[in-house]
Amino acid sequence: MNIITLIENTAGRTGVLAEWGLSILVELDGLTVLLDSGESGSVVHNASELSVDLCTIDKIVLSHSHCDHTGGLRELLMAMRKRVEIIAHPDIWDAKYVKRPGEAEYRYIGIPFQREELESLGASFILSSKPVWISDCIVTTGEIPLLTDYEKVDPNLYVKKEDTFQSDPVRDDMALVIKTGHGLAIVTGCAHRGIVNTLRHARKLTGVEVIDTVVGGTHLIRATEEQTESTIAELKKFGIKRLGACHCTGFPATIRLAQEFSEVFFPNNAGTRLEIS
Repeated sequence: MNIITLIENTAGRTGVLAEWGLSILVELDGLTVLLDSGESGSVVHNASELSVDLCTIDKIVLSHSHCDHTGGLRELLMAMRKRVEIIAHPDIWDAKYVKRPGEAEYRYIGIPFQREELESLGASFILSSKPVWISDCIVTTGEIPLLTDYEKVDPNLYVKKEDTFQSDPVRDDMALVIKTGHGLAIVTGCAHRGIVNTLRHARKLTGVEVIDTVVGGTHLIRATEEQTESTIAELKKFGIKRLGACHCTGFPATIRLAQEFSEVFFPNNAGTRLEIS
């Protein structure tokens, strides 16, 4: 199995572009699944730089609807030039906004395209709040339950319903789970509903207790020190062998994870290729 990071906030090699966003490709047993598309068309550029043929993508999974994970869809579909299923939660078409302390206006951060345009370019949306099995070994988490008492959904996120802004529980937050001979490999987008919640849900969903690899965002960027330390303590209990936390993890939490996980941790930036035999 190959896990190739096409888009991330930082780039790990010359010629590869970095942007605030995430896009990760999974190749397993002749099946190619792409999680997210980054914020812009840079995903197409980076795929070329990394010798990835986008036409080989069999499925696209959207971890959630935020524009830094969906903004590259238009150029991606134009480059693929074929029909492709996009698996996502039904809430991806909600009007998503953010408003942080000190900001005067709500800022739109949802999918920057109309559904009809993407469908005209070849997208076929499969919307489900339940897990979707792509193969015998690859499954989406579906909606992730909130179980821990220290993992909280960002209170600055909103969804617009008619003319009112309501707190967004980010029910569309999902991850990709792969069963390997070594245990589970879990690829996250932002883990808005908690990285620990996500891993626990993946184990329950698959019946596999061993978590070998975790790659992607952990949304610890605005976490309190208490939440970060509680998360680290719980992650250690999973016995993870590879941890490539990136994107919305944030630099302070990334440093703490690198300190605590030592050789298990690796910088997962754009251009990183992880091979799992």
